[in-house]
Amino acid sequence: MSSVVTAKEKKQSRLFDIPSNDVFPSTRYQGSKYKILQWIDWNTKELRFNSVLDAFGGTGCVGYMYKKKNKQIFYNDYLKFNFYIGRALIENQGTVLTKSDVQCVLRKQAGRHYPTFIYDTFKNIYFADEENKWLDIVVTNIGNMTDKYKQSLAYYALFQACIIKRPYNLFHRKNLYIRTADVERSFGNKKTWDASFDAHFLKFVTEANAAVFSNEWNNKAVCADVFDLDIQADLVYIDTPYISAKGTGVNYFDFYHFLEGLVFYEKWPDLIDKNSKHKKMKNGRNEWCSKNEICQAFDRLFCKFQNSILIVSYRDDGLPSVDILVEMLRKYKQSIEIKKLEYRYVLSNAFSREALIIAR
Repeated sequence: MSSVVTAKEKKQSRLFDIPSNDVFPSTRYQGSKYKILQWIDWNTKELRFNSVLDAFGGTGCVGYMYKKKNKQIFYNDYLKFNFYIGRALIENQGTVLTKSDVQCVLRKQAGRHYPTFIYDTFKNIYFADEENKWLDIVVTNIGNMTDKYKQSLAYYALFQACIIKRPYNLFHRKNLYIRTADVERSFGNKKTWDASFDAHFLKFVTEANAAVFSNEWNNKAVCADVFDLDIQADLVYIDTPYISAKGTGVNYFDFYHFLEGLVFYEKWPDLIDKNSKHKKMKNGRNEWCSKNEICQAFDRLFCKFQNSILIVSYRDDGLPSVDILVEMLRKYKQSIEIKKLEYRYVLSNAFSREALIIAR
């Protein structure tokens, strides 16, 4: 199959390089489909379906888009911190954070014990000392919230505040010095980095609150291995981690392990990889990041959900190739279409081609 991008597709890349929903909170996650939601919607709007499983949910922006389209949404992600995003923005039907809730999160509460694990463990790695102290207080307060939707919204705001204050928006290396170095700068990130955690947290609470709504469906967020799911949906949206043609996998756990640690705060000391210079969490095997296992994983996935419409978001230069994925799908599906779009991913300087495989 040809990988040439047509003039029509190039025109679409200009038409669709905008969010399809201006209410969904902004995001700087690696691999997010936020900027091409309208393109995904355009190419799936003629399909007949009432329910969607967002199997590798990530930021939740695709599931949220379909929630706005009045579909029942099942959101899944194997990372626990992402699950809280799904519960805050997709499962949540109407709960928001009040000013009183926010004050209880941001300030020490009388009689409550506050550990100093982040301050003690991550000095000069990701955040400044005072910021680490702030994180210990806030994550302790969030952990004590009793309303699961308010807790999820607070976690969401905390995650976004952490990300926006990080160089490259990642936790893949020890690079606090990029923020703190006394050098002349030609970019505007430093103003964002130096803004207080309080200010960023309040901003993201406001964004998240504005995104909460009910579409009258019983939507559900879960945190599970995709192969353990017992969910039936008319359409399954698949956006797995990316493996480049060179065989290098994108491991989101390594990029965002600090956020995962926040939701396992009490257990975090026992989850640290002691051989890691930047104190990342221990990471188990992930077949989606292994060039030797990913083909078998895709085939298992297509087989598991063969009774649903399958929508696969994919990089045109990924491993396995689009052609190989199509051949796998032919075992289970009669109709397969491929749509392509020139696109530059968040945090990437290079243009690639986004492929959308529609299998019925």
